[in-house]
Amino acid sequence: MRALTPEILDFLAPDDPRAQRSRRDLARINWVMRQSAIMAGALAQLPEPKLLADLGGGDGKFLLRVAERLAGRWSGVRVVILDRQNIVSEITRAGFAALGWRCEVLQGDIFETLPRLAPDIVTANLFLHHFDDAALARLLALVASRSRAFVACEPRRSAFSLLGARLVFALGANDVTRHDAVASVQAGFSDLDLSMLWPKDRAWICRERGVFPFSQLFQSHAL
Repeated sequence: MRALTPEILDFLAPDDPRAQRSRRDLARINWVMRQSAIMAGALAQLPEPKLLADLGGGDGKFLLRVAERLAGRWSGVRVVILDRQNIVSEITRAGFAALGWRCEVLQGDIFETLPRLAPDIVTANLFLHHFDDAALARLLALVASRSRAFVACEPRRSAFSLLGARLVFALGANDVTRHDAVASVQAGFSDLDLSMLWPKDRAWICRERGVFPFSQLFQSHAL
């Protein structure tokens, strides 16, 4: 059963040194989890979008790594990062531009910003586990109403993942990351957790599975 615990990073100011250190830690954790490779592999199965919306994309560096993997397939994609904070640097924006992509930020509450877009694809990386089931069902219904495809790569809730989370100190992770890594796994997903919350009022093809070593991948596209 999922157990939600507030994550420290969510309450720190963007320029707080502990937050900045934790975001660097998260980049290493994403690499260990193979998140960008998993996400890019799932997206490569979909038609090239004109507009891709990334939920809770933070500083945009993760999505840039994904874009670099897809640049040979997709060009001219408009990316909109939806987040409570606008912390995408000019360097990151320039990285997208170098690929022929365009990166924008839409700041605010996700339930207020997503309805302003009509993206072809919506993505989420290590974001959905922040929501309890009721809020998550509401969010997934909103995603389904605004898009044609959705890909989420989340923490897998398992004993092996929990062990990995408890070992992030070996990566040099700070106290924020050490706490939040465990909290993320405990709030993560297994089996068909996300599929059961996906709305049933439209014709969608959904797939959900664990991906080695620590991820839960959910893919859905409209018929």
